[in-house]
Parts: sequence; structure tokens; C-alpha cells
Amino acid sequence: MLNQFSLEGKVALVTGAAYGIGFAMAEALANAGAKIAFNCRGQEHMDTALKAYAEKGIDAKGYICDVTDEEQVQKMVADIEHTLGVVDILVNNAGIIKRIPMHEMSADEFRQVVDIDLNAPFIVSKAVIPGMIKKGHGKIINICSMMSELGRETVSAYAAAKGGLKMLTKNIASEYGEYNIQCNGIGPGYIATPQTAPLRELQADGSKHPFDRFIVGKTPAARWGTPEDLMGPVVFLASDASNFVNGHILYVDGGILAYIGKQP
Repeated sequence: MLNQFSLEGKVALVTGAAYGIGFAMAEALANAGAKIAFNCRGQEHMDTALKAYAEKGIDAKGYICDVTDEEQVQKMVADIEHTLGVVDILVNNAGIIKRIPMHEMSADEFRQVVDIDLNAPFIVSKAVIPGMIKKGHGKIINICSMMSELGRETVSAYAAAKGGLKMLTKNIASEYGEYNIQCNGIGPGYIATPQTAPLRELQADGSKHPFDRFIVGKTPAARWGTPEDLMGPVVFLASDASNFVNGHILYVDGGILAYIGKQP
């Protein structure tokens, strides 16, 4: 039965996997047997990422590519097919967030978030689907968010984009399921990464950061998630073990979305 989870010989493209949760998911896919390709927008991040992959014993192939540029994406996918083979697994991980009150956010700032968090998954998925159809199978995993379901102050563009990505996930599943292509999403909760470290720093008086207390109090697991918490879910959704799972968003949030919170 464990063979269902093997990714031996599969080609996985993980966008924005230079660090953080993207890197952790790429590492998990590699450990399950997949050949890894990833993109960065700049050479400095690329050099750092390739060194990090090498330290993990992973021979990842890196590509400089702006995933909002359809021509660049088509070229990257063609290069991957030539070097590694047809993409079997796509993880649309690249994304940004701008924490700006909606009434202060410019339309250009809103468009930038939507472009990277929603348009880019459309562009990259569109590029790999023809190869998946010819091969007779494929896995597309969109990294959604709890903000696919919830709103919060200052994240209007992010929530709008991730809500759209949830529905793009369901539509890809609907449109291409007959070709043995499964498209699912992962919705991470609050994950402890270097980017969120300032929100977990102890205050000058030794107390926890107010946001840290807020998240731990709202999470039944009573902790932040870790990048490692996403490893099992991404391998499951990339593997044959999930062949009849399609159009589903798997929330990896320690139970936040199931919990109304403690009574004051």
C-alpha cells in the first residue's frame, strides 16, 4: 500500500520554492522520489536556493522565470520537459501578500497581488496541462490559504486572490478530471517561517507577542504550524494515493477553521 505514495520517476515543478513552505514541499516530493524543478525571479535567490537543495542532497533544477509572464512560463515548461521530462506534478506555491487597509490600497497594488496569487497559477497550469493530457495523468496542487474562506483586516487583495484560486482549483478539477488530472488545493494555517518570526518574538518584558497569543489561542493544536506539517499533505495530493480526490481544498491549519474559539 505504501507504494501508492511513491513519486519515483515523476517530475515536479514547484513555483517559488527557493525557501519557506515551497522549499519544504519540494524537499518532501524529492524524498518521495520526484525530480524537482523550481523557479525564482532573481539570480541571488536562485544561488542561495540551489545551495540549500544541494545541502539536502537534492539535485533540483532552477529556472529564472516570472510566473506572471506567459511567454517566460511556456519557455520554462518546455525547458523542463527537455531536461527532466513532462511535468507530472505542479505545485502553484509562488505568492505575495500586501498588508494594507483596503481604502489605502491602490488599484495597482491590488492587481499585483491578484496577478501573482491568481493569474500566475492559471498561466502555469495552462502551460503544463497539455503535457499531462498527452501523458494520461497529472497532479496540480494550488497553495490556497485560510483566506480562501475567511476575511481579515488589511488583506483584501490576498483574500480575493486566494478565494479565486480556490474556485480555479475546483474548475480545473471539473474541466480536466476526465483526462486523469487531479487538481486540489492546500490551505496552510499560520506557519512558523523566517517571514513570520517577528510575530513570534518575545516582548521586552518577556511576554509573548500579542499576535502569537492570538494565533495559539485560536488554534486547537495550540501552536503554529511548521513547514514540515505540509510535507505529508503535498506528497499525498501528488501521489496515486489521491487519484480519486479532485477539487478538494485540504486545510492544514491545526483546526482553526473548525473552531469558534474559547469563551472569554
